[in-house]
Amino acid sequence: MSDQWALSYNNLKSLLDLDNVEDLCLTFTFTENAFGVNRDVELVEGGAEIDVTNENLPAFLEANFKYHLMYRVKPQLAELLLGFYDVIPEPLMTMFDFQELELLMSGLPEIDVDDWMANTLYQGQFESRGAQHKSCQWFWEVVREFDQEHRAKLLQFTTGSSGVPARGFSVLQGNDGNIKKFALSGIRKDQSLFPRAHTCFNRIDLPCYSSKEELREKLKIALATSVTGFDIE
Repeated sequence: MSDQWALSYNNLKSLLDLDNVEDLCLTFTFTENAFGVNRDVELVEGGAEIDVTNENLPAFLEANFKYHLMYRVKPQLAELLLGFYDVIPEPLMTMFDFQELELLMSGLPEIDVDDWMANTLYQGQFESRGAQHKSCQWFWEVVREFDQEHRAKLLQFTTGSSGVPARGFSVLQGNDGNIKKFALSGIRKDQSLFPRAHTCFNRIDLPCYSSKEELREKLKIALATSVTGFDIE
């Protein structure tokens, strides 16, 4: 993230702490600097005439989010896609989701389960016993039963990528670029029936199942249903 984007993020985040955002006299516009020239951009149609209030603040933040991540780079993204589709026609891409496309382009990684286990943190109900907890033992036994494709999908759904760092799981990174090791967090079954993945933290919330067979079944269902099977943060 650039310094300018970090500043914009921090400024927007600070609005949530204000008792009355109307005191700032904001409108649905964003002032950006392009090649040394400041210009006001309307985040929605007629945004210059819409005052930001406590009631519409969520809509203002969402409009900023969409502008920074989508509309601000729309021309560059359009040119990139046009070049990409010159090489691979768009109709051929429609059969793949983003996860399948990553595996298709990058190939299946060789995942060392021993290295994965050695660089795992245990949290929640697993914190006291760690890898010795029965649910953790079952989890790793199931992972060892998986072929490389299912291991890659499990890693992908947990971290957002199927790639393993060249130096192994000891340097696994989070979304912020800092080292964030894989974590297994034990939760009660009444909190969630299926495993939940938090990709920002490289963490799986794993319910304490009553048997290895139940764990295997619920984990496979979670993998098969992709995003709908996991709560992704």
